[in-house]
Amino acid sequence: MPVLPVEREIAFNLMDVARMMRTYADQRARQFGISRAQWTVLVRLDRFEGLKQSELAEVLELQPISLTRLLDRLAENGLIERRPDPKDRRANRLYLTPAARPLLDKLAKLSTEIMDQVLDGFDAAANERLLSTLTTMKDNLRAAMAHNTTNPHTVTVAAQ
Repeated sequence: MPVLPVEREIAFNLMDVARMMRTYADQRARQFGISRAQWTVLVRLDRFEGLKQSELAEVLELQPISLTRLLDRLAENGLIERRPDPKDRRANRLYLTPAARPLLDKLAKLSTEIMDQVLDGFDAAANERLLSTLTTMKDNLRAAMAHNTTNPHTVTVAAQ
């Protein structure tokens, strides 16, 4: 088996960990009768209540039709409500209902449990280093994406 460059292994492992965390969060969220995607919507609305559906779709990087299905299920379960936007008759704003609050409390505890399992064996200093490293990686990606947006025709060919 060929030895891959460490940078490539890091990329593969980051993608694997992210995928596995999504899968595990989905499994664990089922105990509350929701999906990880619905959980994500609830948490975003908790932070930014009153968003338009289009704004929430953009924040979550979801297609509007996919978000509409999620919102329909959450509304049917009495967890969110759509209210008309007073400034735009075509738009709705999204709000959590009082019934969502106890569920969000349970989901916050679940999130802590999940991260305790994910970070088992790490001490506080290792967690801080990991957070710093991941934050730097995000910053690097944001800068690269911004550069790519301003120079969309730039093509880089890696040396073979």
